[in-house]
Parts: sequence; structure tokens; C-alpha cells
Amino acid sequence: MKLSVVIACYNGADLIANQLQALANQSYLGPWEVIVSDNGSTDGSQCIVREFAEKMDNLYLVDASDRRSCAHARNLGVAAASGEAVLFLDDDDEVSSGYLSAMSAALSEHDFVAGRLETTKLNPPWVQKARGRHPQTEGLIHYRYPPFLPHAAGCTLGFKRHLYEVVGGLDEGFTTCEDTDFCFRLQLKGVPLYFVADAVLHYRYRHTLRELFRQASAYSEGNVKIYKKYRHQGMPELQLRQGLYHWKRLLKSSVRVRDKGDLAGWVWGLGWRVGRVKGSLKNRVVAL
Repeated sequence: MKLSVVIACYNGADLIANQLQALANQSYLGPWEVIVSDNGSTDGSQCIVREFAEKMDNLYLVDASDRRSCAHARNLGVAAASGEAVLFLDDDDEVSSGYLSAMSAALSEHDFVAGRLETTKLNPPWVQKARGRHPQTEGLIHYRYPPFLPHAAGCTLGFKRHLYEVVGGLDEGFTTCEDTDFCFRLQLKGVPLYFVADAVLHYRYRHTLRELFRQASAYSEGNVKIYKKYRHQGMPELQLRQGLYHWKRLLKSSVRVRDKGDLAGWVWGLGWRVGRVKGSLKNRVVAL
């Protein structure tokens, strides 16, 4: 079974070389390829990819600059891929040794899998503290607000290509959370998502307060769109009082800020609540 590793890239010049080198160091013996789908980078990312392609004959660069969207870049990457199975990665993380072997072994038994996140190598302690309970380090991510199906970060997903085509790929109507939507659509088709503990991905968080706020807001806004889409497919309804309760908790927690990690965690929480307000207004639902 041939693996196609699809990396969506946008202005990843500072970090993508680390990911490509980690892939070059893999000991996987089966057939595989790497597709870097560039989403319109202006920082020289393409040059770095081309330099690696000179020493990795299985590395290819795809132009996905016609529409700025991670989902679009990944969809074009899959369209250019030739493998029977596909792995998604991001340009700012790093796969551990043995990642491809572990994912390939899992995909020989399962159709839809997700690797394990490791969050200490690439993140300073204050960022680790800010993010609190780290998702997908011991199992799949539980969708909790409101409770629904499990899911996983897009940069850890692996799947049989025919399933991707069955559901029509990633929904490009999502600017974030397209991976969550993809996980839900496959599971609602009866395809379980399997956790691969041996496939470890070193995951990078955002490292400034501004970036943390913006990412939290974007993720939360995407979650409201998820809610609008799935509330009539078994996802429980949210009530206004629930959102107001979370705002109250956030405001009260501000007095417990003692250091940069606490502040960053509070900023993340603020971004999350702001995103839910924006998402509720944009999608015309009550999902605070």
C-alpha cells in the first residue's frame, strides 16, 4: 500500500524544513511520497521545498494558490497524490521517528486513523501551561460542547483514499474545523476513527498572545458552524444560559492570573468566547 503524505503550506519557510527533514529521516520501507500543497506562500517556502526535492525524489510541490484555505490546499494535494492511503501533516510540526511505519501498520487494519500528539518538544513551558489539558495525547479528542462524536487534529489523520472520495473530501466552506467536520462525516457513514498511540507527532502551539487569541477565536467560530451543521444530526442543543455561565467563569478567573502561562491561558479562553459570539452572529444560532 502506497502512502501519500499531504502537507498544506502557507508561509512556512521558518519551520517546514524541520518537518521535511523529519520525513527524510523516516526508516519506512514501503512506497510513499510527499505532496507539499502550497497555498500561496510569499516567504520563499517553495524554494525550500524545491531544495529538499533535490535530495528526496519522492517529494512534489503543488500550486494551491488560487484560493486561501487549508481545506482547499489539502484537497488539491490529495488530487495530486497517487497513494491508496493518505496522511495529512502540517508545515510547522515534526513527525517522530517511526511515524510512517506506525501509521501504515494501522492503516493495514483500519480505514481511518489518527496519530498521537506530543506537546513538550516544540513548546516552551508557559505555552504548555496556557493550553492546559493537552488534547489527543492519550486518545482521540472528545467533542464536549455539546457532546458528540470523537475527532482528531487534521495534521494527524490518515485514511484510505476511497473514503475521502466517498464523502467528497474536505468541505471548503469551513475556514477552520474542516478536520472535525471530516471526522464527523466519515463516522456518520459508519467508519470508526482509530487512535494510533505509536504514531507520535511533535505538535507546535502558537507562541504569542496575539496568535493564541486569534487561533482560539477562529477555532471557536468554526465550532459554531459545526454546531449549526450537526445539531439536527444528533448533536444536543445548546442553551443561552450555558454560554453566559462560561462567560461568567472566564471573567472570574481573571483574578487568578499570576504569570505568563496563566495570562496566556486566559487570553486563549477570551479568544474562545469571542469566537463563539462571532460564530453565533454569523451563523444565526445561539451557541455562546
